[in-house]
Amino acid sequence: MRPPKPSARPDKVSLWRYARLFRKDLLSAQPARLYRAWMAEFRTPFFRSFLLNQPELIKTVLRERPDDFPKSGRISEGLRPLLGDSVFLTNGEIWKRQRRIIDPAFEGGRLRDTFPAMQAAATAAVQRLEKADGGPLEIEEVTSHVAADVIFRTLFSIPIEHDLATQAFTQFRDYQRSQPILNIAALVPMPRWMPRFHSRKTRKTARKIRALITQLTTQRRAEIGDGTAPDDLATKIMTTPDPETGACFSTREMVDQVAIFFLAGHETSASALAWALYMMALYPEWQDRVADEAAVLQTDPEFSVMARLKLSRDVFREVLRLYPPVPMMVREADGPERFRDREVRKGAQLVLSPWHLHRHERLWERPDEFDPDRWNTENGKQCQRTAYIPFSAGPRVCTGAGFAMVEGPLILSTLLRRFRFAPVNGRDPVPVAHLTVRSADGIWLTLQRR
Repeated sequence: MRPPKPSARPDKVSLWRYARLFRKDLLSAQPARLYRAWMAEFRTPFFRSFLLNQPELIKTVLRERPDDFPKSGRISEGLRPLLGDSVFLTNGEIWKRQRRIIDPAFEGGRLRDTFPAMQAAATAAVQRLEKADGGPLEIEEVTSHVAADVIFRTLFSIPIEHDLATQAFTQFRDYQRSQPILNIAALVPMPRWMPRFHSRKTRKTARKIRALITQLTTQRRAEIGDGTAPDDLATKIMTTPDPETGACFSTREMVDQVAIFFLAGHETSASALAWALYMMALYPEWQDRVADEAAVLQTDPEFSVMARLKLSRDVFREVLRLYPPVPMMVREADGPERFRDREVRKGAQLVLSPWHLHRHERLWERPDEFDPDRWNTENGKQCQRTAYIPFSAGPRVCTGAGFAMVEGPLILSTLLRRFRFAPVNGRDPVPVAHLTVRSADGIWLTLQRR
């Protein structure tokens, strides 16, 4: 059995039908030819967009000339209500200043410092599942809970059970299914008078989330002033001055950054973990191998154990290939270009799609199959260097990539060491892209204690 994959749309549809399909699901709104094309052009009455799959073009845009291809302002069409001017949406000098302040929190020994908090969240997840009644579980709810717990523990040194954390988690869960990571305007630029598909509920929920984050950030600023703040990620970021200007983030700026930490550190991790557990249920032989490896967690509870969780890391890497949490990214040409003998005008939208790139039929061997062993093959190693971008690449690579590659394998191993997961007959998940790649009707699994 192959991992689930959404059906593609017909190659040619009207702009109105495309908009309707896009609103329903970003992934199934795209034609099958994108799994084979090096470059595809989307023509509308208003604009032209290009999807790039050729590794050389992706290298040019993300690694070699990133300043010539800034993040498209159209990405903010869908995410600005929640993320404000966070590092995920900004460009130029504003973005560079934000990264100068944020990056030190995720460098060097900080991963080792956050490891105990990740362990505590994983252990708490096991304890919650121990109380399950044995019936089918909607596993995305489980992984959302533990991923949010990791964020609160590492960022603000509070567990998910904290009142403000619980409120923020509840609101964020509501927001997740109401807003896609890309608004239709990112791919098909529309006149200003056309609706942007932000529901009133989406805007209201975003305001509530930001209000809760403001409370947490204001409280932490007071603790920093009193000298009582814990040495966690929030404190590190809020007390790090820009080495060029000497200024730290204001409270509002910090709220913007915390919002993207939730998106990048909670939503994306929850998505990847849910699909990882489903893959383990679908392929029990891999589940047993990872569970056997996870025995080292009992004898080596320190950060050094991560070097011994190689199978879990390969499984998680393969899940990120098949189900990249952020399925598409959009850049904008800052000047005229010529790609593959096609004219790309200034202002053109350039779509980079990890979803299609990671399953590209001309790059990967058996692209739609789940095979964690591929990372030890020549094809897997080559594609990892040139056609694997779950965290983007180049200067704008996700600052939390290393964080995610500790969190995911650790939680996966911790859960599989204690439980055996199995799929529920007749409830096969169908991938759709909302805020991240999730299942249309959830991912339902049963579990047994080992």
